[in-house]
Amino acid sequence: MEQDDAVFRALADPTRRRLLDTLRAADGLTLRELCAGLDMARQSVSKHLAVLEAANLVATRRRGREKLHHLNAAPLDAITERWIDRYHRGRVHVLADLKAALEAPMTTTDTAFVYTTYIRTTPERLWQALTDPAFTSKYWGATFDTDWQPGSTMRWSLGGWSHADEGQVVVKAEPFTVLSYTWHTIDAEFAAEVELPADDLPRWAADPRSTVTFELEQQGEVVKLTVVHDGFAPGSPVLDGVQGGWPSILSGLKSLLETGEELHIPQ
Repeated sequence: MEQDDAVFRALADPTRRRLLDTLRAADGLTLRELCAGLDMARQSVSKHLAVLEAANLVATRRRGREKLHHLNAAPLDAITERWIDRYHRGRVHVLADLKAALEAPMTTTDTAFVYTTYIRTTPERLWQALTDPAFTSKYWGATFDTDWQPGSTMRWSLGGWSHADEGQVVVKAEPFTVLSYTWHTIDAEFAAEVELPADDLPRWAADPRSTVTFELEQQGEVVKLTVVHDGFAPGSPVLDGVQGGWPSILSGLKSLLETGEELHIPQ
């Protein structure tokens, strides 16, 4: 598999592993910030980052004139599914440095989740999968009732829970390119639906309302999908939750669009 080869080649270099470690500890860094911890020229660091981007291990976003770099877990999830779940971990000791980085705790300064994946589909089909309840119910279990116009209220439904309020709104909707909306309310009914411990509810409910953005970009036969979920406060419990939830949701989305089959991930 060409993608697997690119990932392993990228991980073979200790400098590139160190860059991933740095992004694991403090995501969303500029080239200048990444260079600060390395004793090498800026141009050399840029070349290493280019290799990581080519392997899809690093995703980038523009913020004004700055280019922010984010650790992308999608290729690592694919390797886990293909190799680590099938064979004993002792046989994949070449991933030891990566495994240590992934098991390190997130710092409390993180305020965003960024994830990039590539799906063999069209922007039109992917847009439909992100907005049509017939699709979202299959890979997410959630549905949205809205006209998908900026400023419009969204009613979220998940299992037996359903809620709409003036804060749950569509932020941006540029068909086949960008979709953004605010996250749902964390209330007692939602906590009961997802079996959130009652003692945890006050912290979750007090979190500032976050925003999720989907960026779609056609690249040949595939669409590059970047998900940015941000607006969290440092140490956010909701951020901890979505970091575990988004990879499963997006894996289900990819499977549904590419194979037509629902992906059942053991809980």
